[in-house]
Formats: sequence, C-alpha cells, structure tokens
Amino acid sequence: MIRKAFLSMMAWILAFAAFAADKVERPKLVVGLVVDQMRWDYLYYFYEDFGEGGLKRLIDEGFSCENTMINYIPTVTAIGHTSVYTGSVPALHGIAGNNFMENGKDMYCCADPTVKGVGTDTKAGMMSPRNNKATTIGDELRLATDFKSRVYGVALKDRASIFPAGHSANAAYWYDKAVGHFVTSTYYMEQLPKWVEQYNKENATKPGEDPKGMPEGVSITFKMAEAVLRNERLGLGESTDMLAISVSPTDAIAHTYGTRDEHTKAAYMQLDKELAKFLSILDKRYGKDGYLLFLTADHGGAHNPNYLKQHHIYANGWGASEWVKKINDELSEKYGTDKLVTAHYGDFFYLNHAKIDSAGLDIDNVKQAVINILLQEDELQYVVDCAKAGIATVPEPIRERIINGYNRHRSGDIVAIPRAQLFSWRFKDDYIGTTHSQWNPYDSHIPLVFLGWHVNHGSTSTPTRIVDIAPTVCAMLHIEMPNACIGNAIMLNP
Repeated sequence: MIRKAFLSMMAWILAFAAFAADKVERPKLVVGLVVDQMRWDYLYYFYEDFGEGGLKRLIDEGFSCENTMINYIPTVTAIGHTSVYTGSVPALHGIAGNNFMENGKDMYCCADPTVKGVGTDTKAGMMSPRNNKATTIGDELRLATDFKSRVYGVALKDRASIFPAGHSANAAYWYDKAVGHFVTSTYYMEQLPKWVEQYNKENATKPGEDPKGMPEGVSITFKMAEAVLRNERLGLGESTDMLAISVSPTDAIAHTYGTRDEHTKAAYMQLDKELAKFLSILDKRYGKDGYLLFLTADHGGAHNPNYLKQHHIYANGWGASEWVKKINDELSEKYGTDKLVTAHYGDFFYLNHAKIDSAGLDIDNVKQAVINILLQEDELQYVVDCAKAGIATVPEPIRERIINGYNRHRSGDIVAIPRAQLFSWRFKDDYIGTTHSQWNPYDSHIPLVFLGWHVNHGSTSTPTRIVDIAPTVCAMLHIEMPNACIGNAIMLNP
C-alpha cells in the first residue's frame, strides 16, 4: 500500500515536472516605451551627452532596428501609439488622427461619452479605447493566458496611455491637469485603487499646471510607472504581465521650442536619467534577462523652417486652413452651394457629403474641383482623391502611405502632399517650434530598440516598419499577433 502510494506520488511529480518543462517560455514582464516625437537620429545626436545606464545602454547592449519607418500618413500621436501596439494602420484600426470626423461630426480619438472620469469630474476623464477597431499586444497576451496576464498603460496624454494598453487592459492612467493628478475612467473601474489615491495625494501638482510642457513631466511619468510596477506586483505572478509607458513632454516641448533648442535637449537628458533609474529597478526586480523592453516613437519631428533657412536649406509653410475658405468660395461660385468643405486636419480635407447629395452634385466632380483649386498652390507636389489613391500617379512609397492612412469612415476625402519641409501652417519669422504629420523621413523615421529577454546586442539596417513591432513582440511571446496586424516579425538575433 505504501509502495503503491509512493509510486503514485512519484508519477505525479514526474508528470508535473514534465508539464513544467513543457511550459511556454516567456519573460516575467514586457515593457513598451514610446517616446513622443523622438526622431531616430536623436539616439546619436545626443549620444555623447547620455549617461551610461539609460539610452546609451539601449544602444550599446540592445538590438537596434536602424531603418524603421512609419508606413502611413498622417504621422501623429494617436495613430502612432495605436499602430505600435496593433501592428496595423488607420485604414484598419480606425484611429485616423488625434481628431477626425465620422458621419459629419468632429471626434477626439479616444473620447467616449458613455463613460465618466474616475478621479476627476472633468471631460478629461471621459475616455476609452472603444474607437480603436483592432486588438493590441496586451489584448492578445491576455487572451493567450486566459486573462491571467495583467496589462497597464501610463502616460500624461490620455491617448498615449489608452490605445497602447488596449481594450482588455486592467487599467490605463493619464494626467488631468485640471485636478493635478492621474485619473482613469469607468471603462476600467468605478473607483481609483487606494494606492493611486494615496499616490495622487503625495504627488499632486498645482491644478492648471501642465507637466507635459516641462522636463519634470518625464519624471512624473516614470514615477507613476514605477508605482504601478510596485503596487500591482507586475511580473511576480505565474503569467507574463505588460506595462505600456509613453513619455509625452518630449513632444510638447519640441512643438514649442523645436528640435535644436536647449529645452528639448533638457527633456532628453531627463528621459535618459529616468530611464537609467527605471532599468536599474527592472534589473533588480526581474533580473537582466527576466524582462523584455522595447523603445520606439509614435512619430518624428521636422526641423524648424527658420532654423533651416539660416543654413540655406529650403523650408516654408502654407496656410492649409486658409485654403478651406478659398475652396469654399470657388465651389460656391461654381455650384451655388456654400461650405462644401467642412474641415481639414493637417493636409486632409473633408467634404460635406450630405450637402453634396442634397444639391444633386456628383461627388467625383466636386472632388476634382477641390483638387484643381488646391493645385493652384505651386509647392504642393500632389493632391490626391484618397479613395482612388491606388491609381494616383504618385511615387509608390507615398501611394502606400496614403492608402494605409485612409479610413473610409473617418479620413478626409482629399489629401495634399507638400514638397519636403513645407508645413501645413504658416511660420512667423520668430517662431522656433516644430510640427509633424508628413511622410518624409524627418517625421516617419523612428527609433526601435529591444533590450533584455532573449535579445542579443546588434543592429540591422534592413527596412522595418512601425507595424512590425507588435508581431515581433508577439512572436517572441509565442502568442497570436493582433487581429488587424499587417506587419511581419523582425529577426532580432540573426
């Protein structure tokens, strides 16, 4: 009897050992880090100024994809963050801009009137990921582990926290400057966890002060990320957890001061210091091989036109908003109907389809009329009917970006393609800031560096794309890629 019990116990132990040995190998934690408006060349432009444990460590120890491009337009924050984590493009995931129109109505990308703020009574809390029509890395990780994995998003910007975290996230936290602390919405929970309430009490800023516009905002972001790690005990359970972090001040500061200003440099020096501290925490908590981290950007940024002109490099701006009035005036005279163009976001122009239909006008004729008017601007290289971009006589890489960026429910009807360094709003002579949204390398060439679990040091100049990030992470985790993914996994250790 004793022998039989002993043999039975040994059989159970051996079976358990075999099961454990066959368990899918994954890291304890995945960390996605998106640096808002980080040009690829910043990795090297600031290299000599970096310390040893932060961004320089990523370059010196990680695997860098040196030729990662964004394969859609416009290159803006909401789309970039969504595309990184879905492996998809606006045509499929539906996030067509920070703002866009749907059924003739203006929409903010993550606004959701069906939810309320948690930790705030302002509209800043009425946000969710529902406008995204695709799953994310985190969603697929949760599905693969029967929702045992936990996924969190942290950023100062709502869209930079919400879209990376995904639909099934345990929580996304963003900053409401009106109340001076981190908030969320009823999409995720009815009340902030006690630790978040205590964190906010100890770390609140003055209401109305916006940390996105100062280097200290970088520190605030990482401090909250560390608090999530610690209080939610991420990476310490049976399943792999994920933390999506986005650094927003680098974008806001560059918009104000440009790519070569000391304020922008200060933001990246702060990022470098905070990243070094954060990596040290990850090393101690999980071991250097216990976590997988990737760093990338949602888009780049252009050098300021005034700065370029000082060095005899052509740059200029054009008044895209001014052209809406010009177009409507000429269309009104031609068709006897006013305000046929309702809005523009960047270089995309929206037509009033309901008014065109009610006036009995042919939509294709109206589109061609708009194109002809815009082509009066000599420095626009192309003006394209987005629905017919596939047959447009434009260079193939630009054609692909138009097609990928066009969502028939939410994108503008017409897109203007300016010459390089021509911006869709006018610059004053004393203006020092910058913008982004174009297909050109200054806006679309982004950093992509992997570090940690199963990543060897190295680099590749083989062309890669923003949509390749999600399938790469999913392949490493042995989980299905997001459901609208069009990217391909990158070979990190050739």
